[in-house]
Amino acid sequence: MNVSQDTRSTLDKYLPLLLGLLAALLVGKALKKILWSAFGMYMALHYSGIHPFS
Repeated sequence: MNVSQDTRSTLDKYLPLLLGLLAALLVGKALKKILWSAFGMYMALHYSGIHPFS
């Protein structure tokens, strides 16, 4: 049976977009957590008297 593109279900049509948005959201949250952790480690070193970049 030959099914045209227009008769696909809504879920089949938008599933790649939804998965892409979910992946972007998860990557964004992970990147935010990594950056805040790096900032916290830098400030902990800075306030303890160790200046890593100077």
